[in-house]
Amino acid sequence: MKFTFLGTGTSQGVPIIGCSCPVCSSQDSHDKRLRTAALIEFNGTTIAIDAGPDFRQQMLSANVKKLDAILLTHEHRDHIAGLDDVRAFNFLQKKPMDIWGEERVLEAVQNEFSYVFADYKYPGSPKMNLHTMNGQPFSIEGVEVIPIRAYHYKMPVYGFRVGDLSYITDANSIPESEMQKLLGTEVLVINALRKEKHISHFNLQEAIEVIDKVKPREAYITHMGHQMGFYQEVQNELPANIFLAYDGLNLEL
Repeated sequence: MKFTFLGTGTSQGVPIIGCSCPVCSSQDSHDKRLRTAALIEFNGTTIAIDAGPDFRQQMLSANVKKLDAILLTHEHRDHIAGLDDVRAFNFLQKKPMDIWGEERVLEAVQNEFSYVFADYKYPGSPKMNLHTMNGQPFSIEGVEVIPIRAYHYKMPVYGFRVGDLSYITDANSIPESEMQKLLGTEVLVINALRKEKHISHFNLQEAIEVIDKVKPREAYITHMGHQMGFYQEVQNELPANIFLAYDGLNLEL
């Protein structure tokens, strides 16, 4: 399996528009973060996790020529706003894009992109096939995906386990029953917005506590805001098996 961090930033990305703080002004490429998204390539199948407003740029940067499906963690715009750009894959692959999400999320997609699902479609509109997740494992082109329920404050969201990798973003709690699904994970990706506590995201210490429970071989922090601090300084503070992710980072499992 190849796993690519397409984006590792929070909803505003880093740098934030108009912000001149030291992190937003950093010249280190590790401190430049697009909105959080990821790419899984496994046994010839390519799956994106989320399609935020940077989706087009991320697909170009990762040189993605084939995309079989998109998994949606939840319906916030920093995770779905780029779905219009599946048009390019519709043209390349000559078929609709398969979009997976829970019922509430798919309803939001239909509302946000109503022209895609209209009875009389504008020529060139994106084509999507919507598939409902219900918490049970499912398969995409032979790749098993296990949804993992988490909570983004009070909003239910889904993380995913594929093989030995688990991915949780935009969460600040995971029910104990769902934590069981993470056990045995070799690589855990988990969000941490900043060092200070936050109402709807894990902070860095809380993310480390989840990592300590799961005990993966390696763990990677994603969905970081500029308040997290400089990449290199924070990385130097972390345990040996925990890493700050950065845009474009590739993992081979």
